[in-house]
Amino acid sequence: MMSINRVSLYHLETLLWIDRLGTFSAAAERLNTTQPAVSARMRELEQRLGTALFHRDGRGMSLTAAGRKLVRDCDPLLRDMQIALLGSGGYGEASGVVRIGAGEIAAASCLPGFVAGLKVDMPNVGLEIEIDLTANLIQQLLTGRTDMVFAAGPIAHPALKTAPIGAVDLVWLASPAVAARFGGDGGDRPIPVWSLASPSPIHGRMRDAIAASRIAKESLNLCNNARTMIDIARADGGVGIFPEPMARAEVASGALVELADMPALAPVEFHVAMRVSDTEPLLSRIFDRAAQLSLTATAGVDIDQ
Repeated sequence: MMSINRVSLYHLETLLWIDRLGTFSAAAERLNTTQPAVSARMRELEQRLGTALFHRDGRGMSLTAAGRKLVRDCDPLLRDMQIALLGSGGYGEASGVVRIGAGEIAAASCLPGFVAGLKVDMPNVGLEIEIDLTANLIQQLLTGRTDMVFAAGPIAHPALKTAPIGAVDLVWLASPAVAARFGGDGGDRPIPVWSLASPSPIHGRMRDAIAASRIAKESLNLCNNARTMIDIARADGGVGIFPEPMARAEVASGALVELADMPALAPVEFHVAMRVSDTEPLLSRIFDRAAQLSLTATAGVDIDQ
């Protein structure tokens, strides 16, 4: 006999996260608990409803017809309840933990101001921020390890919804001493050139620009960290292609100067992304807020040259 009075919200919330993320372990990580705890919750739910919710085959599992119907029926109910609770207290009273991922360039360009504003308006929402390569961030988003990401390049996946938030310029920079050598005073000694490594979505653009320049191919060096490349360039270590916001202070102080007559670099487009299946009002509110960001390309690169 069904014991609906013994079904708790955490049972249903756990079921929804298993459906969204695909595994008990991913749901456990999202809910900040353990896989055995998630398994126990699902056994309790099945016992109290008097029906099987999962097909279990070895280590794999899938929802039964009854499980799929319960997910479909309960998802809007829980969302409406969350909206009602937030409506009574306002988003200023919202709580929970939201995990945000960002690439290094996005982190330097838009994340600080966005996070600061978010904490003012939602002080009780905890944030966990991770900086990583775009490819890793998208994988973490798909598996539920991250709730939202700021990433470079177009993002096309049926499980994700995205919004463009603008662009960041790339600029050719070097220290004044290296720039003088590059302009013709360096003799036969090759000048090192630095680019982001291949896991970066803008590596190909940098590679093509370098191939179109007068820099010798054997001078190419790769690094997966733009901040480190900027420090190398400041130390007279070569020419680099850098995101303008990350090198703005060095250019303003004269530690780095822009190289003239170099191949033009199109700005890097950025998007914010979250899972389509995430219907939590709080996360949707934060995504909508992120989608209103407007980065602008400020280095003045004419990409039609």
